[in-house]
Amino acid sequence: MGKRRGFTLVELLVVMAIIATLLAIATPRYLRHLEHAREAALKETLFVVRDAIDKFRGDSGRLPDSLQELVDKRYLRKLPVDPITEQSDTWVIEAPPESDLGGQVWDIHSGAPGNATSGDAYASW
Repeated sequence: MGKRRGFTLVELLVVMAIIATLLAIATPRYLRHLEHAREAALKETLFVVRDAIDKFRGDSGRLPDSLQELVDKRYLRKLPVDPITEQSDTWVIEAPPESDLGGQVWDIHSGAPGNATSGDAYASW
């Protein structure tokens, strides 16, 4: 009889253990990288929307009544999506501190629960 070719069970188990070890090392780093990317996207989205609110106020002399008004007047292309909640209806709208500014949107914050990797609450950004 000739020698049979193939892998033994021990060889397969060793390879699977090595792959599992590599995945155990790489997966947390990958997930942490995804969280940092979402946080960076949230900061950029907040900056862009706040800039659109300021430009709307500069052009019209009042604050917008809603985020949809910013879209309708083409200050934004579409309603922004919160990168943390992945929805566009979770934004927390902050009313103006003074009533003579007109409109309802002074500032926005993320409606995402929890804290960022820095320890700050998403809603405080």
